Amino acid sequence: SHYCLNVSSQEPAGYSSYCADRLRRTVMNGTREEPPSYLELQATKTKKPIVVTVMLMDNRSINLPVDSASTSKEICQLISNKINLKDSFGFSIYVALYAKVWALGSGREHVMDAISRCEQDTKRRGGQEQHAPWRLIFRKEIFTPWHNCSDDKLSTDLIYKQIIHGLKSGEYQCQKEDDYVDLAAKHLYIQHGSDSRPENVKDVVQDCISNSLLETKTESNWVQMVSTAYAQTDSLKAEIVDYARQKWPIFFSRFFEVAKLSGPPLPKSKFIVAINWTGITFLDEREKRLAELSFPEVMAVNAVRNVKKSGQAVSLMTLKGDFTLSGPSAADMAELITMFVSGLTERSQYAVALKEVEKQDATFLSFKKGELIMLIKDNDFSQDHGWVKGQNDRTKQTGAVPIDAITILPTLSKPTNEVMVRSSQSNQNKQGGKQILTNGMLQKGISVTSAVQNPPLLAILDCCVPILKYMGDYPTKQQQNPLELTDQIFSPATKHDALRDEIYCQIMKQMTNNNNRLSMEHGWQLMWLSCGLFPPSQPLLKHAQRFLESRRREPLASDCLQRMQSSLRMEPRKLPPHHVELDAIQQNSTQIRHKIHFPNDTDEIFEVATNTRIKDLILNISRKLELSSADGFSIFVKTNDKFLSLNETDYFFDSLRQITDWSKSVKRIDGGLVNYTVFFMRKLWFNVIPGRDTKADLIFHFPQELPKYLRGYHVCTKEEMLKIAALLFCIKVNNDKNQLVMIPKLLKELVPTDQLKAMSENEWKKNITASFNKQTGMTADEAKVAFLKAVHRWPTFGCAFFDVKQTSEQKFPDIVRIAISKQGLTIIHPKTKETLATHPFNRIANWSSGSTYFHMTIGNLVNGSKFLCETSLGYKMDDLISSYVNMYLSDRKTVQTRNRRFDI
Repeated sequence: SHYCLNVSSQEPAGYSSYCADRLRRTVMNGTREEPPSYLELQATKTKKPIVVTVMLMDNRSINLPVDSASTSKEICQLISNKINLKDSFGFSIYVALYAKVWALGSGREHVMDAISRCEQDTKRRGGQEQHAPWRLIFRKEIFTPWHNCSDDKLSTDLIYKQIIHGLKSGEYQCQKEDDYVDLAAKHLYIQHGSDSRPENVKDVVQDCISNSLLETKTESNWVQMVSTAYAQTDSLKAEIVDYARQKWPIFFSRFFEVAKLSGPPLPKSKFIVAINWTGITFLDEREKRLAELSFPEVMAVNAVRNVKKSGQAVSLMTLKGDFTLSGPSAADMAELITMFVSGLTERSQYAVALKEVEKQDATFLSFKKGELIMLIKDNDFSQDHGWVKGQNDRTKQTGAVPIDAITILPTLSKPTNEVMVRSSQSNQNKQGGKQILTNGMLQKGISVTSAVQNPPLLAILDCCVPILKYMGDYPTKQQQNPLELTDQIFSPATKHDALRDEIYCQIMKQMTNNNNRLSMEHGWQLMWLSCGLFPPSQPLLKHAQRFLESRRREPLASDCLQRMQSSLRMEPRKLPPHHVELDAIQQNSTQIRHKIHFPNDTDEIFEVATNTRIKDLILNISRKLELSSADGFSIFVKTNDKFLSLNETDYFFDSLRQITDWSKSVKRIDGGLVNYTVFFMRKLWFNVIPGRDTKADLIFHFPQELPKYLRGYHVCTKEEMLKIAALLFCIKVNNDKNQLVMIPKLLKELVPTDQLKAMSENEWKKNITASFNKQTGMTADEAKVAFLKAVHRWPTFGCAFFDVKQTSEQKFPDIVRIAISKQGLTIIHPKTKETLATHPFNRIANWSSGSTYFHMTIGNLVNGSKFLCETSLGYKMDDLISSYVNMYLSDRKTVQTRNRRFDI
């Protein structure tokens, strides 16, 4: 097709794209079976779309554009969209020619093949192709077993009109005269409401009663009978449709010609398979029933490959035997059966027990093999985790039922005893088998050694039941979050050492002799998480290692062993797994990656392990970014209301849990996840000399210092401001002189906020332009370093600023600005920028903070002066002072061994 497309591009104008489009459509929809029709030949001359008319059963006609590749499925979809038909399943295209009508279906059949056949038939009869009297009709072909007339009023109306038309033509025939009368009486009310005059009844009789029936009784007799039966009731269209669905299922069927390749004996090897909402029927050419199958008797439908000379073939596995059937539309037949069976299974409330299950506690339901279980679909338990709520039809008791102990029957009505017995026998080898919690749960398999302190049974249950729930071996609520379960499993153990062995024992016990693939997969996830949080005790260690070593073929076994060895050398984690760790292992990834953001609006992904500490991550990031030193940098976490620096000695995931858990408790969030972002930034500003480490300048120092400058925190001269404005303009426009006219619009990004009104916009533009012209062509990066060199000369470079309300010093304004730097704490007048007081760190005796305050004592604790202020950022001030003080204390310890001093 690629070659043909290339050739078509060299053809005369107009035909190139036309042929290419037609070829693409043919490739998409498959090869035709008939030669082109007259309509197609005419269309190739004009290159216009072919338009066909399709009749609806409500006497409407719709014109639709089609082409040579158009399928019945596409036509049905076009019509459904055009008339806004919501419940479109089972509507098909029918072709009518003379007295013959046949279903084209709603699948892969080519509409133009059908029209071509009609033209050929007309030609054989002596007519001309262009005058072939074919018609296309859109009508209901088949119902789903769960059809509901209230789903779509338009669908119901179309089917109702089809039934009335079929009654008149004799297509649909009732066994009793009363049924005709009843249907006509309903039709009377639909058409004329309460107006039941004789002429209206006469019209209805002509609509509904076939000519052959009118000959058996006079029209007046029918009018009399319909008038007598006339009743004013609602939902009459739906009643007529439901009557037809129940009465004539064979007329609402899809038919497939098949040949039996193997299976139970039948009178014929070639026959028709009729599928409708009631089940599957095998018919001979005279419509004699050879066999019948209800949907609960269908166990599986599979495509059969490598069938010689038979084209498509399917294996139909049933309670009455397994059939292998071949035919030109076998794949479509299998698709329809699968759709009906799966749809019924999804909607079914009937199941049969495959084995006996004894009640373990009040949560569970007990039942015997072969018993009927009524499914209760109230979402109490998670079916995804292998549990449903059910009622034993015999005992009427309710409880949790393991999915692998039952088979759900594809039926909307109560199954027969025969189906129940056969289903329980045929499905008895179903894979799986859940281990249920017992009173002696730690006695089976691996038990805790006597050397381990035994915690109370209640504490064990608090850990063990969530383990069973996580693995799917105990029913869980539909909406239960996996993180809730891992919290319940590991939270107690991170606080009480004695519970750690209990967790290892229960996981290993549940994974011993467990044939349930999903349960085992979840068990390995828990084992992997456990090995990263804390090790087993020495008495249990050998047992745990042997357990893992004996299962080395399992994908996670080696990694679990390695993590267990590492955990022996590390401090145990303080908090249960973070959702990032859980998400990773649930996706079968033992590598955990986390996005880290930088101040210059870039980010990178870094690998973090369960035992990665903050200081490790800081070093890893510094190395990857090729910074000259990691000193002074920190990891920060931003939530909706906090921007927190993480403690270097803590585990990364413990820190994240601590912050997100605190945020959830403050905001009273139940379940769900707290949004957060992780940043890597400079925190302490010492030994920062612009130009010494260009990467640190560009990624951190410039983007962190620029906002402070523009907020007007520094004291600077007019000349300095103009020089810096020119540098910032150079950065903004990448040294493009043509952009100088944009200076007035960019002023807020070039000049401190409190200085914008110091000159008019034109004066700023004139002076900044002059300063810009003095600069020799700098790159944007060079201008950033030049900005830092200019700001570095000021004593407030590298400070963190906090505007707070103070209540201690009457001489100070109520609102003061506090600057914290390597020199100490400075109190500044926010308007004049005058320094009101300076307190080196060795003069601050103590400090404290809360959600609304920051307090400190200057001098000594006995008679020092108190400085009290109100702020929501007290936690930041507290942390920053502590970090600078710790920096000096640690330097004092190292100065004895190596002559290192901070550049202050």
